[in-house]
Amino acid sequence: MAIDRRTFLKHSMASGLALTAPNIIRANSGRKYRTALIGSGWWGMNIARAALQSGECKIVAMCDVDTNQLNPAAKEIEKLSGDKPKKYKDYRELLDAEKPDIAIVATPDHWHPLITIAAVKAGAHVYVEKPISHTIKEGRAMVNAARSAGRVVQVGTHRRISPHNVSGMKFLWEGGAGKIGMVRAFVHYGGGPEEPRPNQDPPKGLDWDMWCGPGPMRPFNTKIHPKGFRQFLDYGNGTLGDWGIHWMDQILWWAEEAYPRHVFSTGGRVISGAPVNDARGQTTDAPDHQVASFKFDDFTAVWEHRKFGANNAEKGENVGCYFYGTKGTFHMAWRDGWKFYPTGRGQKIIHEEPKLNKPDDQNILELWVDLLKAIKTRTRPVCDIELIHRSTSMSLLGMLSLKIGRSLEWDAEREMVVGDADANKLLRREYRKPWVYPKA
Repeated sequence: MAIDRRTFLKHSMASGLALTAPNIIRANSGRKYRTALIGSGWWGMNIARAALQSGECKIVAMCDVDTNQLNPAAKEIEKLSGDKPKKYKDYRELLDAEKPDIAIVATPDHWHPLITIAAVKAGAHVYVEKPISHTIKEGRAMVNAARSAGRVVQVGTHRRISPHNVSGMKFLWEGGAGKIGMVRAFVHYGGGPEEPRPNQDPPKGLDWDMWCGPGPMRPFNTKIHPKGFRQFLDYGNGTLGDWGIHWMDQILWWAEEAYPRHVFSTGGRVISGAPVNDARGQTTDAPDHQVASFKFDDFTAVWEHRKFGANNAEKGENVGCYFYGTKGTFHMAWRDGWKFYPTGRGQKIIHEEPKLNKPDDQNILELWVDLLKAIKTRTRPVCDIELIHRSTSMSLLGMLSLKIGRSLEWDAEREMVVGDADANKLLRREYRKPWVYPKA
């Protein structure tokens, strides 16, 4: 979404800077961080705007394999900042030529590992979108690369810094809901049977081979790009690998345990129908519904999603986490903030409203400021790559159980499934040549 300079600056003050402590965001009297955007779609541009809003960054370069996205995005950056970023179609050329201080990695999921690793090796700090990886061993390679290079890597799980999420966690940690025995995370959306969409020749300006990159080469289809790739298991991991990352992260943020011990998942496409990828065209192939259970030592977590049955039968927001405790039920939501429903009679519901930035109801700006603080102080950011590797792994383990059709016992120390060679093979995947799977 393009916005003009006046609206952009007004929005910066009204919905961004006003939510952040004034001693954190301030005018930068020194040089600005040379920042590169790799992946110039909708969400990448949200991050780039936050970088500009911080007042401490200059977008010097932008990269996208699709000039239909890159060209208008570059024009918007020029309009907002007065700077004219250089444009690239290959991230390797950008990193080699520009040597940015910070790289934003906002590509489709299957590209996150290679680009993040290349960026930190080139000397850049990184803001990478969630989920960090398509497979678990990629995530470990990303963590190790960041540590070896001594670079800050912040992940876009901005709920860790959203005001109502922070206060909600404080409420839980201080025992407001009592002892928690179970957490239920969920995303419920509507949908129905799915028909194949015809394949097409890639549009002019799109390098489809590069877009597919290390993933399998599928025929081009508008169901995949520019939106929809996360529902194709070659490039994403469905709803659990998309939305689920946020809520798995909320669970691990709250918990003292870093990993589940046992995982089991089931689901399918009973409404969407069998996946299609043939001469007729393509459908998505991710599950239209899924339930996963995660057994920790001290509590059980459950994930559920569905892409059908949208109605008002279940009151409240259609995303979030319910924490079930001895004193009542706590709902960590998104646009509705958080609510606590006490067990005792006559007690009032406690509710805190959210403080989210428009237009997409997020807190990217606050997370970007935390990235800059971590760079300056040489400390770990609030959404450090190691932490979100755990959250991503939790979601990927749920998908792994679904794919292999059985429960998993997870050895967190070795990051391996206990006694299941077939499952361990799926902790990584073969890359399409000439791309090489990263070594941990």
